[in-house]
Formats: sequence, C-alpha cells, structure tokens
Amino acid sequence: MLLVPTCAAWLGCGEAPPYEEVNPPEFALDPREGTAVITHEDVLPGCGEPDAGSGPVDAGTSVLVTADTRFHSNAGVTVVPEDLTGRDVEILIPNGIGFDRRTGTPVAGGLRFDNVPDGEYFLRSNRYYYLTRERHFDLGVNRIGRPDAVYAPIGISPASVELFDLEPWQQYASVSAPGTSLQVISADVNMFGSLGYSMEPAAGDTSYVDPDAYASFSTGYGGPVLDASKGDRLYVNQLNAVQAGTLPSGGPLAYMTVRNSAHLPSFSFTPDGVTPMPLAATLAPVPQTPFSLEWRLNEFTRWRSDVNPTGALSYPSFSVVPVPFGYQHGWVGYQGEMLDMWLPRGENGVIAARLAYGNPYPSHWGAVGTAGYAFRSATSVAVGSRNHYPSGSIRVTDRLDHLIAGPIQPPISPPQGLRIDGVDAYVSRVVGTNRPVISWQPPALGTPRNYVVSVIQLISSSAALPTMRFYVPGDRTQVRLPPDLLLPGSIYYVRVTADASPEYAPLRAPFITGELLPLISADTFSAVFTTP
Repeated sequence: MLLVPTCAAWLGCGEAPPYEEVNPPEFALDPREGTAVITHEDVLPGCGEPDAGSGPVDAGTSVLVTADTRFHSNAGVTVVPEDLTGRDVEILIPNGIGFDRRTGTPVAGGLRFDNVPDGEYFLRSNRYYYLTRERHFDLGVNRIGRPDAVYAPIGISPASVELFDLEPWQQYASVSAPGTSLQVISADVNMFGSLGYSMEPAAGDTSYVDPDAYASFSTGYGGPVLDASKGDRLYVNQLNAVQAGTLPSGGPLAYMTVRNSAHLPSFSFTPDGVTPMPLAATLAPVPQTPFSLEWRLNEFTRWRSDVNPTGALSYPSFSVVPVPFGYQHGWVGYQGEMLDMWLPRGENGVIAARLAYGNPYPSHWGAVGTAGYAFRSATSVAVGSRNHYPSGSIRVTDRLDHLIAGPIQPPISPPQGLRIDGVDAYVSRVVGTNRPVISWQPPALGTPRNYVVSVIQLISSSAALPTMRFYVPGDRTQVRLPPDLLLPGSIYYVRVTADASPEYAPLRAPFITGELLPLISADTFSAVFTTP
C-alpha cells in the first residue's frame, strides 16, 4: 500500500515497493537469532480476540494492545492474561519528520490507545518499534512449564553431583569436539541449565562426583522452584563428540550429541544461591536417530559480499533441538540441544554426511534443525578494553524432517547497498546527525516479508550490547531513526535482516508468530559509525 506523505517523510520510504533477531536474545536471539533467550523484562505478552471485558474498540480511532502468556505443558496450553499497567509501551504516529505520541489506558486484558487515526504508526515496546496498521496488537509470548511455577531470581545454583555410567569423559579437542558437556533440562518447569565443575574429570572417566559443582540457568527466568507434589522432574544429559567423516577442507567432521541420559524422580528444591541442588543418577545410553543431510555451505558463503563487502567468513553451525509437546505451536521453548555441530571458521564446500542425534525425550516431542553461517568484520573494533566484531548471519530453521528433505541452502540472501544518510554504510565514519536515515536495497535472492533494522551500540563493559530494533514491512527500504535514541559521541553499527519466514507476523504478533516454522533470514551489517 502506498504511504501517505507524512509517513514517507518519517520513514523515507515513499519509493516503489521493494523489500527484513533473536536472540535471541543482542539474543537474545529468539529462535531466528540462534539460541534465543528472552529476558524477563522483554517478555511482552497474546494472540486471540480482545478480552470480553475490555470493551469495544473503535476501529477508526482506538488500538488495543494485549499480552497473554501461554504456558505449554503436558496438560495442554494455559493462557494467562498479563497486566500491562506500567509496561513501557506507547504509540508513535508519524507527523512530518517527527511523530505524535499516545499513551495507553489500562483496560481489562491490556492497554487501549485512543485517538489513533487510520494508517500506519509505530508501536514501541521497550526498545522494539513495530510499524503497523493493526487495531489489535498482540504482545503475547509462549512459555514452557506449568503456569504456577515459581522462579528464584538467580542465574547460578550450587549443585552436589553424583553421576555414574557416563560415556568415557572427553576433553577439549577442537571447536567441533569441545569435550563432554552435561545439561540439566525440564519441561515440567521452564528450565535449561549447564553443569560446571570445580575440577574437570580426567579423560576416560565414567563417573563424575563433585559436591562443589554448579548449575547455570539459561532460560532468562531464573532458577525454577521444583515441587515433588507437582511431579517436577529433571533430565540430566551427557553430550559427547562423534566422528562423522571428513570435512571438505580435509579435517575431521565431528559433532556433539546426547549419548547418555537419566530422567530423575520428582523432588522438591528451592534455589537460593547457597543450598546445593542434589543431582544423583545412573545414566543410560539413549536411542540414536540417524539421518542424512546435504548442507551446501557454498550456497551460504557466496553471499559474503552482500553480508558485508569487507567481512570475513566465521563459523557455520548446525543443531537439532527438542520441541516439547510437539510442533502445533512451532518451536516453543529452549531445552538444550540433541545435536550440536560447529565447523571450523571459514569452512566451505558441501557437507554430505550421515549423522545421528540422541533423543531421551517422549515420542510426542518434536525435533527442529537449524543451519546457519555466521559472518563478521575482518578486524575488531576496540571500545575501552573490549574488542567487538560487528556480525551477521544467514539462517534456516525448520522441522528436521523438512529441513533435510532436500539440500540445505538459503531461500533468501541479505539486503544489499546498506547506506546511512545516503552514504556507503560499509565504510566507518562519523555521521552528521543523531537521527540518521538507514536505507538498503532488496536482496538478490528471495522476497522478504519483513525487515528488521537493528541499531547496536558498542560499549566497553561486558554487559549485553544495547540494541534497538525496528520492524517494518517487506516493501520498505529505509527507516529514519527517531530523535533522542542515539547517544552523542557513541559507537554503533547497523544490521538489517531480510526475513522470509512465511508465518512470521511481527507487525501483528511478533513473539507468538516468531516461533512458527520455518524461520528464514539473512543479514547485512555495516561498519561502525560514531555519533556527533
């Protein structure tokens, strides 16, 4: 649809239509950005019709924003409406090169924004901006586990570990064979954790006893309180490296997969940062599910110059992850990997191999595969004592059986011709304003449904990089940044993602639809720029 003139001035997009994480969490990746972790403050809760008690919405002047959390468990899906009172959500209506702001009124089931004229507007939620026309916008999320679960605000818990009948312990050999890892997983509550040790077992050991181990929780919600009366159980998985032939470059092809596992009886535990989590079990070998794949790395790497003309090839990766309770809602939840393969930096050619993943989970769980190739700047950028490598990637995620049904290659290539205020963005410089126009050209391959423009600040501390994201339809090729977002005298880079995921609808329900398969995206990224 053609834009009205004021929107054209705001977006700089009054041209003919062309062509957009996670995470994931920066990824935070959602699934489209790798192993995504959505932090609690970014959980922007649902889909469906407005709550019956929210009152009528005037389609011409009002916008209703709802937020439900959908808890997925063995009992099914439980929908819990979230109170948006106090949530950092507003509407920005384009007005020339500026915008008019609207704040919401709490109503049953969400927030109502009045006096929003027909046409496009930005819904801003925290640091995410969605250019949309929707009169009902859904900020709902999916979560794994029972809805009454409680989470302690800690990221690491002491653990007392007694594990027996392991596969012989492996120590680090390469990026593809990084040594034995132990994971603790549950879908009764939302839990994924990795086990760390006070002293690593020796190579070949088949037991691991450590009263001073620890579990690191990586789901973004903290440490779950386990309740035996609710039937809460944990899986303890051991991943070891398996050889699978030879790489195109001549080196060994290896990957990590679950080899042994134990499903612990239910028990109660409240993580407090002091009391050790008791993890005692005898592990047993798990069934290995074989599959063949043809992964055409050269169909990813041939787009290197579109990702960044002076960029370098980084790591290709392939993973298989479990999908608790099946595919009907897409890839919901992150419960570790069943198979994880990282190839050497810059590996190219074609991987044709027979692999197998260990699967300790119930038969009604699914398996999702992701093939990705990462790219990064050829040289680092120092900010204080921290070195950064601006980066991007090309990724495809789907049900494993669908992903490997034919050769794995990207259906879409990166956007091209990235510019900042009309000047080549692949060359580092000082920009002339703190609200530049980011523009690009459509990809050479594929048709994007959406673009995501990420503006990433490089900082000197070890904290996560502050990131703003702008989600726009696939017929746009530029965005003007709102004022007062970029800090003076600071260093940033831009990543523009072309997203061709057929079910992804970030301009209506970004989080729920962001987990529907398949997920298809390709990035281009700029050189760093400094604000005046």
